[in-house]
Amino acid sequence: MDQNAPRSSSALSPSTMLDSALRIGLVAVLVYACARIVLPFAFILLWSAILAVMLYPLHLHLATRLGDRGSALLIGLVGVAMALGPMVIVVTSLATSLFSLISSLQSHDVSVPPPPLWLDGTPLVGKKLVEIWTLVATNLPAALTKYGHLVSGPLAWLGTFAGGLAIGQLSFVLSFAIAAALVVYGKGATEFARRLLERITGSKARAVQLVTLTAATIRGVALGVVGVALIQSLLLGVGFFAIGLQVAGPLTLVALLLGIGQVPLILLTLPVVGYVFATETTQAAIIFLVWNVIVGLSDNILRPLMLGRGLEVPMPVILMRQTAARKLDASRP
Repeated sequence: MDQNAPRSSSALSPSTMLDSALRIGLVAVLVYACARIVLPFAFILLWSAILAVMLYPLHLHLATRLGDRGSALLIGLVGVAMALGPMVIVVTSLATSLFSLISSLQSHDVSVPPPPLWLDGTPLVGKKLVEIWTLVATNLPAALTKYGHLVSGPLAWLGTFAGGLAIGQLSFVLSFAIAAALVVYGKGATEFARRLLERITGSKARAVQLVTLTAATIRGVALGVVGVALIQSLLLGVGFFAIGLQVAGPLTLVALLLGIGQVPLILLTLPVVGYVFATETTQAAIIFLVWNVIVGLSDNILRPLMLGRGLEVPMPVILMRQTAARKLDASRP
C-alpha cells in the first residue's frame, strides 16, 4: 500500500479545526454583542411583534385599497396619534393644575374644607387626622412646616411612578410605529414561520395549523389585555366624570396604562373612592363605590370572551384557564 496516499477527507487537520473554532468563537462574540445591544429594546420589540400580529388582518383589509405601504402608514399614524393624544392631554392638564396650585399657594388663596364630622369618631387615628386636617385648613404654611417631611417620600414615589408611566406610554408609541413597519413584511414572516415549523414537525399541514393557532393565540391574548384595559378604563372614566372629579381625564389614562401593565386597578380606585367619600354625599359615594366594584369584577367576564376570539377552544376550558391563572397569581409572594 502506498504510504504517501492522501488521508481520508473525514480526517481534519489541526489548522482546519482551529479555523472552525475561531469562526464559532467570533460568531458567539457577535451574537453576544448583538444581544447586549438589543436587550434594552427587547420589551419594545416584543410588543411590536404582538401588535403586528394583532393588526395584520386590518392591514390586509386596508391593503386592497391603499396598498401595503399606504396601509402600514395609515395604521402607524392613527396608532401613534391615539397613543400620544391622551398623554398630551394629561401633560397639559397636569401643567395647568400645577400652575394654578403654585399660584394659589403664593397668593395664600388655597381653601381647604373643614374635616367631616365622622372623621373624629374613627378609632385610633380619628383625633390625630382631625388635628392635621384642621391645621391644614386654617394655617397651610405651618402645616407644611410641621408635616412636610411626611409627604416628601410619597411625593417622590409619585414622581417616580409618573415618570415610569410616561416612559411606558412612549415605549408603547414606539412599539406601535415599529409594528406598522412590520406588517408590511407579514406575508414573508408567515411563510418563514411555516417553513421553519414544517422542518421541525415534518408535516406541512401541521405547520400551517401551528402558524394559524399561534397567530390566533397572540391576537386573543393581545385583545384580552389591551381590549379589557380599554373597556375598563372607559367605564371607570364614565364614573370619574359623572362624580365630577377635576382630574377625571388623567385618571382614566392612568387606569388604561395600569390595565395594559396588568397592575390591579384597585390601587387606583381605592384612593379615589376614599376621596369621594370624604368630599361627596354618602349616597353619591356609595353609588360611585358600587360602580367601581362592578367595573373591577367585569374583568372576570370580559377577559375570557376576549381570549376566546378566534380560538377553537370551548368556553369552559378558557374559564378554567382564567381561574387557574388567577389562583397562580394570587399564590405568588
